Amino acid sequence: MKFLQLLNVAQKANQPFHEVVLVEQMLEDGSDPLEMKSKVRSLLHTMLEVAEYNYGKIQKTLVGLCGNNAYLLSLYEPKVMSEFMHTAMVAALSVAEANASMKKIVACPTAGSCGVMHGMIYALAKVTQIDEDRLVNGLIVAGIFGDIIAKTVSISGSVAGCQAEIGTAAAMASAMIVYVLTQDAEKSSHAAALCLKSLMGLVCDPIGGYVEVPCVKRNAVAVAVAIASAEMALSGIKSVIPFDEVVEAMAKVGKSLPEELRETGRGGIAGTKTACSILQSFRSGVVEEN
Repeated sequence: MKFLQLLNVAQKANQPFHEVVLVEQMLEDGSDPLEMKSKVRSLLHTMLEVAEYNYGKIQKTLVGLCGNNAYLLSLYEPKVMSEFMHTAMVAALSVAEANASMKKIVACPTAGSCGVMHGMIYALAKVTQIDEDRLVNGLIVAGIFGDIIAKTVSISGSVAGCQAEIGTAAAMASAMIVYVLTQDAEKSSHAAALCLKSLMGLVCDPIGGYVEVPCVKRNAVAVAVAIASAEMALSGIKSVIPFDEVVEAMAKVGKSLPEELRETGRGGIAGTKTACSILQSFRSGVVEEN
């Protein structure tokens, strides 16, 4: 189902959008709305625990291309960004580096983009101290935006580039902030659309195929894009192009991306002189942490 159809159903039934999403899920696969909400709450708890446990820690990642970024940013006193954005970015780096260290994370929507949603949820809980029920409802709504993208395009970098992973994660995170703060699904869709349009065409180019560079830092930057998109939507700014059409455009862009820019480790950042040098270092067992 398209977002606009779901929104129409919610408006005609005069029901909260997150409740309509749960009913739609029940009609699709027979899942019990109460059980589904309980599962989402459990996921929320796990994401908060993962973010808390790894927050600002130095981590030993699989190939050592990252692991201290969260630590460095956590010690840094921001000069221009807000406490909310700083917390979200540190948490995003922390969880993305935890993923690169083979630790437990919630793949939301994927492992490579897991830092975005973890970071956003952690900042909402810690900085704004939002009520847990509103976070659960926001996560339900974030999920339907991710689900629509997954069914229309993909959430795999190997299929449609990093726009499908980081782009989807950022769109979900942006929609979640707006819904948590306003319970306004239409505004949430504008935030998600603004986010996707800003990240459309993003290539998937991990050095050596490992989800470390540029993936980890990209998680933190995507959180900032999600926050900026949410703030615009909250101010009343609308996406001229509706969310459903933005996703359709994203699908066409994904299909047009050459194979070397879709998680093959051959194009983009992975194809730079430095990246090739790093790969040679892998073979000799000498890698500097970055």
